[in-house]
Amino acid sequence: MRHIRLFFSRTSLLLAALLLASVHMFGQTPTPAFRDSRKDLTSRVNDLLHQLTVEEKIHLLGYNNQGVPRLGVPVYNWWNEALHGVARAGEATVFPQAIGMAASFNDSLQRAMADVISTEARAKYNLAVQQDRHIQYMGLTFWSPNINLFRDPRWGRGQETYGEDPYLTARMGTAFVRGLQGNSSQYLKASACAKHFAVHSGPEANRHTFNARVDEKDLRETYLYAFHALVDAGVESVMCAYNRVNDEPCCTGNTLLQQILRDEWKFKGHVVTDCGALDDIYLRHKTMPDAAHVAAAAVKAGVNIDCSGLLQKDLEKALQQKLVTESDIDNALIPALRTQFKLGFYDAPNQVPYTSLGAESISNAAHTALARRAAQQSMVLLKNNKNILPLPKNKYNSIMILGPNAASLDALLANYHGVSGDVSTFVEGITQAAGPAVTVQYDMGCNDVDSVHFGGLWHAEGSDISIAVLGLTPVLEGEEGDAFLAANGGDRVDLSIPASHIAFLKALRKRHQKPIVAVVTAGSAVDIAALEPYADAIVLAWYPGAQGGNALADVLFGKVSPSGRLPVTFYKSFKDLPAYDDYHVKGRTYRYFAGKVQYPFGYGLSYTSFDYSWKQKPAATYQSKDTVAMTVHLKNTGKQGGAEVVQAYIQYPAGERMPLKELKQFARAYVAQNGENDVTLKIPVADLQKWNLKKSQWEITPGTYTVVIGGHSADERLRQSFTVKKK
Repeated sequence: MRHIRLFFSRTSLLLAALLLASVHMFGQTPTPAFRDSRKDLTSRVNDLLHQLTVEEKIHLLGYNNQGVPRLGVPVYNWWNEALHGVARAGEATVFPQAIGMAASFNDSLQRAMADVISTEARAKYNLAVQQDRHIQYMGLTFWSPNINLFRDPRWGRGQETYGEDPYLTARMGTAFVRGLQGNSSQYLKASACAKHFAVHSGPEANRHTFNARVDEKDLRETYLYAFHALVDAGVESVMCAYNRVNDEPCCTGNTLLQQILRDEWKFKGHVVTDCGALDDIYLRHKTMPDAAHVAAAAVKAGVNIDCSGLLQKDLEKALQQKLVTESDIDNALIPALRTQFKLGFYDAPNQVPYTSLGAESISNAAHTALARRAAQQSMVLLKNNKNILPLPKNKYNSIMILGPNAASLDALLANYHGVSGDVSTFVEGITQAAGPAVTVQYDMGCNDVDSVHFGGLWHAEGSDISIAVLGLTPVLEGEEGDAFLAANGGDRVDLSIPASHIAFLKALRKRHQKPIVAVVTAGSAVDIAALEPYADAIVLAWYPGAQGGNALADVLFGKVSPSGRLPVTFYKSFKDLPAYDDYHVKGRTYRYFAGKVQYPFGYGLSYTSFDYSWKQKPAATYQSKDTVAMTVHLKNTGKQGGAEVVQAYIQYPAGERMPLKELKQFARAYVAQNGENDVTLKIPVADLQKWNLKKSQWEITPGTYTVVIGGHSADERLRQSFTVKKK
């Protein structure tokens, strides 16, 4: 036996020597297993992981890393933004701000937008890599969408969200993720990120120290609803927030990151910190003694990429102090490596389906047309006295365009934006649509501070109609630091637009009684009542993106009928709301606010009108596994075709802290003039579950439910009750 073992030993040595000789002779090296695309993802990740030193592993946990040259691990910066277009990376198509996309109530349009974003992202990435540029904002890991709830109109960053409703936010967020990440079964087109996890919606001024206190019912039903939906939809990344929730920092808390996200929801992607959030934990929250303890806690809680330098600087100290093990570090790095593999970083370019995209795929004519359509559908008509809109082209010989936002680039682009070479300001869009035979003039009219000195009034007096573009811009509301002219660190102190804008509109009205159309730019609810007496029509344009001017002209001149709907409640005053830093849902949003409002959630006028009738009512009774199905018959009774947003709200049986009503389905439907259309709506009974605080679990309350269908949350065109039986 000894001779046999010796024979095989010598034979093995000989074969190894021959292999090494052949490699030397022919200049070939064996393909590492992690670069073999035929192998399964887990095997490839593990092969790469086991070739890394512990120092290399730690370095790769930082968002800005130099890769591992000896293994061909690329230099990579994880930080990129794509809130409503590829942001901060030069030329890109700029779509309406997220709140405007939410106003479209069109998740298929949202998905198409996100698909364009990822196409442009891949093209820009390909071009950058070809020039060996591995820099911030040129990667494929996008920290979008922002699916925090816009629970309070004071929050400056509310413009980045899909509004105040969990269901609408989940629908729009899911569409964004699916569009951005693509349809390939093997590769991600780009990586989306659900942020900020969780219970994060102001105040901006103390977001680095704030402790949001909520009970589990509000947490589950309101603040986590959309996050759960996006995890179920396969979002690749989740960003943990700056704040604490019930005393636990979001980026080291086991409740959110482990118990709920990983254990309960089975999230398999990677977790990235908000930028500097780990430093906040020991420097500002002061819940841990030093950076090493924070590094250890973050890794153990489930953080995979740090948007700061803390893990790269201090995780090795934590290892030396035996606060973590190398196995903990491996577990932290694996999800991030998986994302890189899924993006195709370790495969030959000809194997990845997106590597052929180039400059022709950036801000092209098709993408510009989609941005224009999105802006059209985002705009909300709030007033149309005597049907002054749409404007007949043969009626007005001269048009005066005025206002501080009429030619403003900021009022189009919002925050987290790219730069488009094909921008249409409101002045340009209206002028082009009016045509060369119409006299069109422009004057800024006023600025944001002077309530005495105005321009353009004389010219307006001599024109047939005035279009005044007023409101907010991202320097007056937004993120901490970005909204540098905001009076409250980015947040709002009231619902007002600048007083000078209102004074200017008053002066314009006083000067003449010719028609005035007010166009309001904003990313949140504003005091429309202050403008209403001085304008014959009011259009809320939000921040509509690079094609905002063309889209506004399309709406004003009737090329399209306005179909945007408010994704937030327009309250009369902040005094009607609980304290800003109170995160209890009671008294907030249309779901729990019983007072009078300026405009209800879901509201928006049209140039046409619609009749609703039942084609198929819901059944009388359902079990918990059933789906409530119904069909609404729409008839266009107006003078032109248009889109209606049919909204289905549920009123619940008596129970603990039930909402007044709650959106559970919606559908956009275009109906031609004198035409008819059937809209089928389906609501799974399972989606009517509520959180039982005593049992700490979801349950469906048996009893009588009512579905209310209409054009907004206070509109009741149709209603029908049904019973959900006990299991």
